[in-house]
Amino acid sequence: MNSLSRKAKKKISFFRNPSPLIDILKYLAVILAVIWLISAGTEKLGYNWQWYRVPRYIFTFEDGHLAAGPLIQGLMVTFQISGISLLLSFAIGLTAALFRLSDSQAARFLARCYLEMIRNTPLMVQLFFIYFVLGPVLGIERFFSAVLALSLFEGAYASEIFRAGIVSIHKGQWEAAYSLGLSKFDTYRCILLPQAIRRILPPLTSQGISLIKDSALVSIIAVYDLTMQGQVIIAETFLTFELWFTIAAIYLAVNVTLSVLVNLMEDRLGVQT
Repeated sequence: MNSLSRKAKKKISFFRNPSPLIDILKYLAVILAVIWLISAGTEKLGYNWQWYRVPRYIFTFEDGHLAAGPLIQGLMVTFQISGISLLLSFAIGLTAALFRLSDSQAARFLARCYLEMIRNTPLMVQLFFIYFVLGPVLGIERFFSAVLALSLFEGAYASEIFRAGIVSIHKGQWEAAYSLGLSKFDTYRCILLPQAIRRILPPLTSQGISLIKDSALVSIIAVYDLTMQGQVIIAETFLTFELWFTIAAIYLAVNVTLSVLVNLMEDRLGVQT
């Protein structure tokens, strides 16, 4: 009986905590299946793969030194746009969430108008409006037009994440803060937001990854990010599949790295997902 229970426990433990080797094998199996599917499809199209030409657009050698190619230069622009937009979107989102929870009807009305206007219009339209309409009037360059559009767009979704996290805190926390004589600002800063951040970190991570992917749209206003650099190279070389797959792999590597870093942060904070 004891031996059976031990075997059952081992099986349960195996399924709950599978070996990392099994995960690696599953991942390799999926990659091989994707490669086979792509190869089979392009073979029927009669496409001539020229992967050997791709590395020069990632890294180049100049005077015996390794230098960043056009794709890496575009990736740096993507990092700049995404980094600034991420900070601004979280600041905008938190402000809009606090406005939604405010006692002021004017603040709630402004926050509601902002959310409905941003969430119900495409990001591409917002990019065009900011760059072609507001840009010439306010003297905003294309880089900052892209940052502003992404910040406003992602901030609307981050706002609801912040608001949900704050509302999820038990009312007893509010009552305890008031009984201690804390102001509303100190209540948010010292009690509510530290607890809410632990709960909303996973959805905020997803929003950050979404922002990085959405940043590819800034190429439509000729910002030379990773996607725009890829389009320029494709127009010159006709390496359509090779370049787009390479760009997709770069985005995948960046987002997976971000997810791993956030998972480590969640483990340190004891976040349960």
